[in-house]
Amino acid sequence: MQADSLKHLFAQRAFVRFWLARLGGTTANQMLMVALAWHMYDITSSAWDLGLVGLFQFVPALIFTLPAGHVADRFHRGRIFAGCMLAQALAAAVLLAAIYGDFSTRALILGISVLLGMARAFQMPAQQALTPQLVPAVLLQRAITLSASAMQAAIICGPALGGVLYTFGPATVYASSLLLLLSAGALALAVNYHHKTARAAATWNSVIAGVTFVWQRKVILGATSLDLFAVLLGGATALLPIFARDILQIGPVGLGLLRGAPAVGALVMSLALVRWPLKRKVGHKLLQAVAIFGLATVVFGASSNFILSLVALVITGAADSVSVVVRNTLVQLETPDEMRGRVSAVSSIFIGASNQLGEFESGAVAALWGPVVSVVSGGIGTLLVAAAWLKLFPALARRDHLL
Repeated sequence: MQADSLKHLFAQRAFVRFWLARLGGTTANQMLMVALAWHMYDITSSAWDLGLVGLFQFVPALIFTLPAGHVADRFHRGRIFAGCMLAQALAAAVLLAAIYGDFSTRALILGISVLLGMARAFQMPAQQALTPQLVPAVLLQRAITLSASAMQAAIICGPALGGVLYTFGPATVYASSLLLLLSAGALALAVNYHHKTARAAATWNSVIAGVTFVWQRKVILGATSLDLFAVLLGGATALLPIFARDILQIGPVGLGLLRGAPAVGALVMSLALVRWPLKRKVGHKLLQAVAIFGLATVVFGASSNFILSLVALVITGAADSVSVVVRNTLVQLETPDEMRGRVSAVSSIFIGASNQLGEFESGAVAALWGPVVSVVSGGIGTLLVAAAWLKLFPALARRDHLL
């Protein structure tokens, strides 16, 4: 039965094309993120500026995501995704030109961060809302989990490859990312599905309808807000260049390994969830996973040993994978198709806030009290959030089945 389900899933050609497009696009994006962070730190040697890279991605994502959700409900989601790939390709091309034209500056990197944030704003609602259109509902959890597995594989290969290529100079990373992003855009343009154009006028109420929908469904609100606060407090991604260069002393190749380590754990967990999908007590498993994420973050922040740091990051990735699968499956199964873009936009804001704003928070705290205090205190905060959500969202804690 398990093998038949996977065979049936891979028989969905549009899903496979989209899966490959996301794989290539995510790999390129992760390579860009490694090069961008290391490039900024080479120019400024500032924890504050590393945090600003995250903030400059978050602000445009926050501004544009709700309108982007409305766009995803009105227009072809595959073409929106392709456009986002091409926008990121433009960012890579500008960075490449800056290397050869010798105009790489702090201001340019922050400007590119804004462009990447805008692309992400439109990409996330479209890609999340598109998957249910490409597979039958009975295969949705496996499709989401398999997509997560591919993304984690890209997050493993992307940073590691980016770190290795950076030893030949940032131009090598930017050129490789450009080629991958153009390929991902072409694949996404080949994704076909039955798209029904929305006829409703674009009004403020229709744009914010996703917010109302999520607010009224406490299980979805609890799951998405849990991710927001856990990763906002517990994320250490922005500080990895500092840990790599100043604490662990492992250079750009080591930075790539650190960036990829959470994805190793997430990939292993995702593959396990493809084989053995979550069936019972999903709410408690979600909260337990977030607590484990926080504890592993504390270990990473306190560690000065490269191997221990890698293991701690692997565990954070495995725990986060459970959260991703539960959250995304709940959101898509409990949302009608005509609302999926706007509801996915709300979810994207939570995800964007937890990542980009979390990077800024980590950089700001590190600038004041140092990177170790920033990461350890964030991990403790994540543990407290998991305990609080057990009381604040009892319906989520009691949730037994996804379907």
